[in-house]
Amino acid sequence: MAQQAAVPLHGFDLSVDDWGEPGVLQTPSARMYPAGTAIASISHVFPYSRLNFIFQPLSWLEFGFRYTDILNQPYGPASLSGNQSYKDKSVDLRLRLHQETHNWPALALGIQDIGGTGLFSSEYLVGSKRFGNFDVNAGLAWGYLAGRQDLANPLGLLFKSFKTRAASTGTGSLNFKTYFHGRTAPFVGVQYQTPLPGLTLKAEYDPNNYKNEPFGEVLPQRSPINLGAVYHVNPNVDVAVGLERGNTLQTELTLHGNLAHLSQPKFGYPNEEPLQTTYVQQSVATGTLHLAPKNDAAVVASILQSESTWPTDLAKRIDDECLCHVGQLRALPSNEALYVQIDNPDAYELQPLVERISRVLVLHAPDQFRHFSIVFTRWGTVEQSLLVDRRLWLINHTRYLPAGSRLPDTVVAAPPRLDDLDTSTPLLAQSTSPFHVSFGPGYQQTMGGPNGFILYQLSANLFSTYKFSPNTWIAGDVNYGLLNNYSHFTYDAPSNLPRVRTDIREYVTTSRLTMPLLQITHIGRISNDSYFSVYGGALEPMFAGVGGEVLYRPWGSNFAWGADLNEVRQRDFSQRFSLLPYHVLTGHATMYWTTGIDGVLAKVSAGRYLAGDKGVTVDLSRTFANGVRIGAYATKTNVSAAQFGEGSFDKGIYLDIPFDLMLTRSTDQVAHILWQPLLRDGGAKLDRKYKLYDLTSDGDLDLRNTK
Repeated sequence: MAQQAAVPLHGFDLSVDDWGEPGVLQTPSARMYPAGTAIASISHVFPYSRLNFIFQPLSWLEFGFRYTDILNQPYGPASLSGNQSYKDKSVDLRLRLHQETHNWPALALGIQDIGGTGLFSSEYLVGSKRFGNFDVNAGLAWGYLAGRQDLANPLGLLFKSFKTRAASTGTGSLNFKTYFHGRTAPFVGVQYQTPLPGLTLKAEYDPNNYKNEPFGEVLPQRSPINLGAVYHVNPNVDVAVGLERGNTLQTELTLHGNLAHLSQPKFGYPNEEPLQTTYVQQSVATGTLHLAPKNDAAVVASILQSESTWPTDLAKRIDDECLCHVGQLRALPSNEALYVQIDNPDAYELQPLVERISRVLVLHAPDQFRHFSIVFTRWGTVEQSLLVDRRLWLINHTRYLPAGSRLPDTVVAAPPRLDDLDTSTPLLAQSTSPFHVSFGPGYQQTMGGPNGFILYQLSANLFSTYKFSPNTWIAGDVNYGLLNNYSHFTYDAPSNLPRVRTDIREYVTTSRLTMPLLQITHIGRISNDSYFSVYGGALEPMFAGVGGEVLYRPWGSNFAWGADLNEVRQRDFSQRFSLLPYHVLTGHATMYWTTGIDGVLAKVSAGRYLAGDKGVTVDLSRTFANGVRIGAYATKTNVSAAQFGEGSFDKGIYLDIPFDLMLTRSTDQVAHILWQPLLRDGGAKLDRKYKLYDLTSDGDLDLRNTK
């Protein structure tokens, strides 16, 4: 039987349910947004207000987290939390099992509250099928959503253990004795895309009877039919209203967008020189590029005998027209290439920069060079190496060619070998000012604590570096708190381990003026594929010490291996120069695997953590072509769940967004947003700023994917 193509949902507006994922009101659908989508929504159905954050890293995978504000329950004792209501944290995961075809529905399997307290723990299997302007969902729910418990668990026919559902431990651990266990309840939902643009009507049969709510609450329900409407204000904003339980108003505001499509035009670059020279016109007419005869010795000799000012003039032209710094120019006779080294490019997406540099080289470098080896370095290490074919570049940029006839003129290439550089002809070597300083805002927050749902600090940051050499530098960061509500932070989280992270209250409230970082670093290459670094100083806000790292990263391989070892001591709460007595030897061995599947990177680390516990961290992330990265990690150590405390093990979700995508000028800075449901001492890693794998990673992900 021939495989059927997936049915597109053109003209049908997706919308989310009360839990922030594609669905009706209380029930989910099997629909998913395109990969790269991020959704933030806030819904209210008394007594629950939900703040949902959902991410779609892959077309078939969705995950996110949620805070549920239970308005009729206190957070805890009034002496600790005042009048704050109870906040429940949860993490969701959903997999698409089948894409809709003309004959078969889309299918999805989901787990709600997978590692939280279990108050809203639920699982479901759902199918969705479109019929004209109607989208129909039907499924089977377990756990909280299946409050009616209408049906026996069909999985109980296979395994008797699935007939009963164990009570949640409330610790945040993974409890496999609850997933898809217990009695079930069916649900049905339908959405109608009205003729009025942007308006969708919803109706569903609710599988929950609300008689087994958290904290023993029983909520009155007049009808199992929920009704609602959602209006798409614009492509990124939805508003919704509904009637649930036959007696309760539902409202929701949703913001959504595709982070993988973020981009920002750049301004301020010099106008590009038109390709209208006689040199180019001849190439267009003949389809060839007339260069000097292919003779390595003759090439080098002619370059050395040419006018001595051309290397300086060429480097200055690149600096002025491309807004980047040329560190070196060398002649590589082995492939008649001009080696161009760009130091510390102030750009995250390198492809536009490569295009500008290539244009200058093609038009203004001596004719003897048939290729250009463009190498980007950061702190003396090779970040990316590209080889530009001069003839192909001219043909691709001056002739109309069908897409299938274009040959790549720029390819990711192995960096020039160290011995090749040692024997190549130096043409130019120049350095920039060793001192660099930047000033900007800083922000940090703590969510979901007993002293308030959001504790925040807005600060001013002064960051500076001084280079002793291209690969040896000192970096410092000074932070001054401007506005914060951490004065309300009176809670000291309980801990059965050395307080390596749970002393955060003291670190954020002791002093407004802090020095989070003061570190000297040296990086070098052991061989063509091996790197090392040594460093010392105040390595992060809470720890200071010395350490080293090695990395073996063969060019073209999907695997890399690294290890770091650090002797550190806890810093004083004021984050100045004083130290506390606690010290520890910490370090990890790490394997990096570029899976080749949709930009997914897997990292597995094993070693000793800051609290002295030993274990493994697994980190999975998806990086899109524009540099946006979505990931999650989990750490399990030899500390028991009881000793670790609430949460059972360390875990988190993070999002990296290059500022380059939001600014009109290029920059290499990245916004790192991390969500941890709980901050505990177990599984805590040293938060090092300069990691070799990051420093040797390609900045331009489009070109990386051509390897």
